[in-house]
Amino acid sequence: MTSKTSTSTSTTPADTQTDTHDTRDTHTTPAGTNIDNLLHETRRFAPSDEFRATAVATEELYERASGDRPAFWGEQSKTLLHWHTPFTRTLDWSNPPFAKWFDDGTLNVAYNCLDRHVKAGNGDRIALNWEGEPGDSRSFTYSELTAEVKKAANVLISLGIGQGDRVAIYLPMIPEALISMLAVARIGAVHSVVFGGFSAESLRARIDDASAKLVITADGGWRKGKVSPLKPAVDAALALPGTNTATGTGDTTPGTHTVTNVLVVKRGNNPVDWNPDLDLWWHDELANANPEHEAQPFPAENPLFILYTSGTTGKPKGILHTSGGYLTQAAFTHKNVFDLHPETDVYWSTADVGWITGHTYVVYGPLANGATQVIYEGTPDVPHPGRWWEIIEKYKVSILYAAPTAIRTFMKLGRQIPDAFDLTSLRLLGSVGEPINPEAWVWYRDVIGGGTTPIVDTWWQTETGAIMISALPGVTTLKPGSAQVPLPGLDIQVLDDQGNPVPKNSGGLLVVAEPWPSMLRGIWGDPDRFVETYYSQFPGRYFAGDGARLDRDGDIWLLGRVDDVMNVSGHRLSTAEIESSLVSHPRVAEAAVVGASDETTGQAVVAFVIVRASQEGDLVQEIDVLSAELRVHVATQIGAIARPRQVFIVAELPKTRSGKIMRRLLRDLAEGREIGDTTTLADTQVMNIISGSIAR
Repeated sequence: MTSKTSTSTSTTPADTQTDTHDTRDTHTTPAGTNIDNLLHETRRFAPSDEFRATAVATEELYERASGDRPAFWGEQSKTLLHWHTPFTRTLDWSNPPFAKWFDDGTLNVAYNCLDRHVKAGNGDRIALNWEGEPGDSRSFTYSELTAEVKKAANVLISLGIGQGDRVAIYLPMIPEALISMLAVARIGAVHSVVFGGFSAESLRARIDDASAKLVITADGGWRKGKVSPLKPAVDAALALPGTNTATGTGDTTPGTHTVTNVLVVKRGNNPVDWNPDLDLWWHDELANANPEHEAQPFPAENPLFILYTSGTTGKPKGILHTSGGYLTQAAFTHKNVFDLHPETDVYWSTADVGWITGHTYVVYGPLANGATQVIYEGTPDVPHPGRWWEIIEKYKVSILYAAPTAIRTFMKLGRQIPDAFDLTSLRLLGSVGEPINPEAWVWYRDVIGGGTTPIVDTWWQTETGAIMISALPGVTTLKPGSAQVPLPGLDIQVLDDQGNPVPKNSGGLLVVAEPWPSMLRGIWGDPDRFVETYYSQFPGRYFAGDGARLDRDGDIWLLGRVDDVMNVSGHRLSTAEIESSLVSHPRVAEAAVVGASDETTGQAVVAFVIVRASQEGDLVQEIDVLSAELRVHVATQIGAIARPRQVFIVAELPKTRSGKIMRRLLRDLAEGREIGDTTTLADTQVMNIISGSIAR
């Protein structure tokens, strides 16, 4: 395991400590080519004495985990969770890669998130502050949220849902989304949350693959100032020809499916068609439901949810997570990475429940820890670009967890917007979803965090279930742009193609060498694909599909997906590295880089760049000059081999609603092909905007 803290030689005050030694080492990209280190003069930030004095996590966690990792996780699970039947077996790894954690114990996930807090005397604590996009709001205490989940659980039972049955949830970010997930978990069923931005075809494929018996949806939800209809998409999905789950082909009769009911929440008040044989109103069913429900225990390995990975082609890949191990690591990481003090903190993860961040750090982690949290239905710029900061000011949010894409968007708009709001309640910031470039990291800390807050830059995946690599505030000396170190109890390595650990100042492939509690238990219905996808390259070890490098201290820097690595004249270059170089230029707010086919070099670097609003100037006159300047900038920072063939100045980048840049579409554009499927984009018109920018 890499070292748990970074060293620092500076004598500046602890909360602004800066290491002045030259960090311009050489390093190796995932395929092994040495290039100059982009990370010049990296600033360091040690924990302040004040923060360290009250920090939840301490050095002792690493010490306790270093000897026997499974025993460490067993200790954490017994401390963090209520077990109806205590486990005696911590880890069964007798049939790798199929792990079992705490498998002879029983628990109820919803009880751990709700009932036990009420019984402990915290029923009056606010569990959830919900803010609707139009400005309406609702709050739930732990007692009130527990009561709603009990009624919803009884509704599910009345509809024939039981242990092991699958329920598809297709809802906006409203309280009923969390209530539905917890009600499904409470009765031992399995939820499959489908992001509300997905098409009817995508929804149907997920319903078919999981053989879902029930769909929970809404008439519509508010997004970007208007109601986005959801019930019509469910109707369209169920009318489509289904997908044969054995062959992955569309060969079933139109309208034939496994769904027996559709439960509909009234939110958008938009017109919907109604099938009395299938459809039920959520509010009617809950009004008639028995308010009492005793949570029954289920085995620790009882399936909890299936979550389908987005952005793939062909048959959806259903990632399966179970109960005891997942909830253990969700609670542990939420408590320690975010330095949670549940009596005083107000926590906000801006993620949608349709993604894994929404599962682990909106629903299960915060509620298992008895946290007070905020959720928001809409987008950051509606009805005005300061909406997030307005919410932080209103609820006195102290912990904010957001994506680098959003942070860079705010950078582009300028600090005058957040400066108009009182953000002094914030004491810790988090980053998730993709590597955050150092410039955005520093802006986030200085502008949003007032120059004092620690930032935890977290690496993890749908498949890992919970955070795997992150600083621990109060322990780790922070480096802008680096995910830094594996969390206690985890064995994460950077390996070469032959499976050997790489030395410091080198790069390779990110691998989890030992099982961990929240690990995926497989791909739903396809164990062979699970083994082939994640465990074939390094048998017995999980290959994350990401490239990474170790710096001179042994800290980890993520380089993005291995398939986002370009081959230019035989040299392997990381898109993340070149993008970070571009964003380090003072005029650039955000960048996306792709490798486009080139007859001479095999692939050529093509960059798409958004300029900061405050730096736009007369771009019509300056585009060619700025493009040339940026090409030189990259060549100077990284090397001539990384110099982009073209730099396009654009108004937008194609992103999914989770904030991921769809480089596939940019590659289509760079290579002059017809643009591929855009249905998962947050704005399906964005490619027309980009094309128009390039045409200028």
